[in-house]
Amino acid sequence: MQSQSSTFLSRLRARPVLLATGLLIAVGASFYLALPTGLHAAPPAAPVAPPAPKVTVAPVEQQLVTEFEELTGHIDAIETVELRARVSGHLETVHFQAGQLVNKDDVLFTIDPRWHRAQFDLTTARADVAEREAKRAEDLLAASAISNEEAESRRALAAEARAQLATARLDLEHTEVRAPISGRISRAFVTPGNLVSGAPGGGTLLTTIVTVGDAYVYADIDESTLLKFNRLVRENRIFTRNGRIPVDLQLADESGFPRHGFIESTDNHVNPATGSLAVRMMFPNTDDALIPGLFARVRVPVGAPQSTLLISERAIGTDQSQKFVLAVGRDNTVTYRTVKLGATVAGKRVVREGLHPGDSIIVNGLQRVRPGMIVSPEQETVAQVAPPAPAAGEKITALH
Repeated sequence: MQSQSSTFLSRLRARPVLLATGLLIAVGASFYLALPTGLHAAPPAAPVAPPAPKVTVAPVEQQLVTEFEELTGHIDAIETVELRARVSGHLETVHFQAGQLVNKDDVLFTIDPRWHRAQFDLTTARADVAEREAKRAEDLLAASAISNEEAESRRALAAEARAQLATARLDLEHTEVRAPISGRISRAFVTPGNLVSGAPGGGTLLTTIVTVGDAYVYADIDESTLLKFNRLVRENRIFTRNGRIPVDLQLADESGFPRHGFIESTDNHVNPATGSLAVRMMFPNTDDALIPGLFARVRVPVGAPQSTLLISERAIGTDQSQKFVLAVGRDNTVTYRTVKLGATVAGKRVVREGLHPGDSIIVNGLQRVRPGMIVSPEQETVAQVAPPAPAAGEKITALH
C-alpha cells in the first residue's frame, strides 16, 4: 500500500513539468501558424559565384622594326692636342682662362724670350759674316787667288750659319706658345714663374685643346656580332643610309637613343686578345653635350627592317627558365603562352615565337588570374607608330 502511494506521489510531482512542456509546444505552434506567410524560414540559398576579375589587356602589335645590337662606347673629340713647350725657359705669362674657346694661332703662353732673342741676334751676326766671306771667296776664286777647297769651305760655313740662324729664329718664335687648332682649352698645367723644358721628346705639358662640334664615339663589336653582321650583308639584309651605316646614341641621362650618326670607320683587324673589332662612329654635337671621355650607349643595326611582333614588358612573366604571357581568348578565358623574346625596341620586347598578330595579352592584373579562369578584360590604348623604312636605293656595306 505504501509502495503504491509513493508511485502516485512521484507522478503527481512530474505532472507540472509535463504540463509546462506541453503548454510551450502549443504556444510555439500557434505563434508559428499566426506568422505571415512571407516570414516563414526559407531554405538556405546556393552560394553566389564571385565576379570575374578585371584585367587590362593589349593587342600584340606588328610593326616594321630594325633589329640592333647595343654597345657601350666612349666619346672623344675629332682632334685632341697636348700642348708642350718647344723651348726651355721660365714661363712668363698665361693668356687664357680655363675652359674658354680659343682660335688657331692665338697666343696662349709666353716663355721668357730674352735668352732666345740674344741667341738670335748672335747667330744673325755670324750668318752675316759667313755670307760676306762666302761672297768674297767667289770673287777670289774667279781671280784664282784661292783654291777651290778654300772657296768650298767658306760656302759650307755660310750654309751652317744660315741653318743656325733659322734654328734661333724658330726658338725665338716658340717662346710664344700658340694654339695649333681651334677648340676648347683646358686649364694651365704650369703657372707663371716655373721653369719649363723644351727638350725633344720630353717637353713640359702646358695644357690640352679639344675641338668642338662633331664628336667621335669608339666602341668594340664582339666577334659573334661581327660575324652575324657580315653574314647578313652577304644575304643583302643590311642597308646604309646615304652611303653610311646609321647608328644611334644615348647618354646616361637620356633614353630612346635620340642622337643619330653613322659609322665613320673600323679597325683593319680583330684584336685577338679581346676578340673584338674597334669601330669609330661620328655624331653631331650641336648642344655640346658630347663631352670627350663620357661613356654612351650606341646601337648598331644588324638586320633589315622587317615585320615584327612587339609586346609590353609588363605582360612578360618568368616561369623557371622560360618566359610566358597570359592571353585572353574570345570567350574571356585565360590561356598560358610560352614565348621566345628578342631585343628591346622603343620600350617594347620583340616576340619571335609563341604569339600571333592581334592576340590579346594581359598587361595589368597578372597576379590575380590563373590559366583557365574567366576574366573581365578592359582594352588598353596602344599607339601604332612604325619606324621609317629605309630609302630606296640604299647600298649594302660590310664591316671589314
